[in-house]
Amino acid sequence: MSQSLARALTILTELGEEPKSLEQLATRLGVHKSTVLRLVQTLEADRFVTHDSEHRYRLGSRLFELANRSLEGRDVRTVARTHLSALNASTGQTLHLAAYESGEAVYIDKLDATQSVRMYSRVGRPAPLHCTAVGKILVTGQPREQWRAIAQSIEYRPFTDRTIRTPEQYLRELELVAAQGYAEDHEEHESFVNCVAVAIRNGTGTIVAAMSMSVPDMLLDHAQVLGMLPRMVETADAISAELGWSPDAGR
Repeated sequence: MSQSLARALTILTELGEEPKSLEQLATRLGVHKSTVLRLVQTLEADRFVTHDSEHRYRLGSRLFELANRSLEGRDVRTVARTHLSALNASTGQTLHLAAYESGEAVYIDKLDATQSVRMYSRVGRPAPLHCTAVGKILVTGQPREQWRAIAQSIEYRPFTDRTIRTPEQYLRELELVAAQGYAEDHEEHESFVNCVAVAIRNGTGTIVAAMSMSVPDMLLDHAQVLGMLPRMVETADAISAELGWSPDAGR
């Protein structure tokens, strides 16, 4: 690596932490301020760096444009597959990956249980928003001011005795999901099947998908499925990290 390139990368790394003056950058690089000035002027010409009225330099808009293009180019299904496969192999349970598309939660990947029990869900099919854990997670990922409109647009088909029946009940459920950071389907979509879901986020913190584990209660009861939550969160966080999310950004 050339010396100039190495110095330019160091400058970008330093400015990624906080804005700095020429003098601070020169001290960090161990060079004269004139050397740093030539480098930042080159970076500034292509909008990688900008400076304010006090001549403190910070990262420029070009860098963010490139970062966003890179993140947008990462397919969540492809990124998630390895992590979901590992969780599926270690737990033996059915896993789903779903995304919010045109007002619906759509299954975009599924790994069947290693036991003989199979779920009826299929990749490409929608999941009801009101009674699936992935549906609840994905709706909480929409702007909060849209929640009521979404809730009122749902046809509350009663799949089981536990299925949510009204917009008001659903809105209370969304508030609970947002507060606790995960969603449940406690025999709401299919009798004797419990499900827990968590969010997958991109570099901006936006929920781009939901992953769930679904288990018939003949294999694990409700409490045991909830006991899988830490492993679910760990897997979702690993996928999100590959998509550019950082725990420092919060949930």
